[in-house]
Amino acid sequence: MNIQIHKVNGKEIAEVTSDNVIIQHADDAFDLLGNIYYQGFDSVIIYEQNVTADFFDLKNKMAGEILQKFSNYRIRLAIVCDFSKFTSQSLKDFIYESNQGKHINFVASVGEALDTLAK
Repeated sequence: MNIQIHKVNGKEIAEVTSDNVIIQHADDAFDLLGNIYYQGFDSVIIYEQNVTADFFDLKNKMAGEILQKFSNYRIRLAIVCDFSKFTSQSLKDFIYESNQGKHINFVASVGEALDTLAK
């Protein structure tokens, strides 16, 4: 796992990259959250390929559990993905609702993530 630091509008945003899945379970998300928090970041960007596919199946409640942890600790999260490929209406609604707030955002590019998190 690598962390690239972006400085935008006086804020430092962590972009996490890896060739592997970083978040397989909710505990993995909590470990990432702790790592990011410990390093002094309050915003993080991760990629779809670094999150288990189970995250995008809302029936198992993994997404809600993980995103609640980020919200509780006030760590802003942007997940970069081409979300048009998902056909689940409930997932589309979930993404829409998340994007209405400031803590959790689903975006199409790193640029969009940086713009969103820098506000």
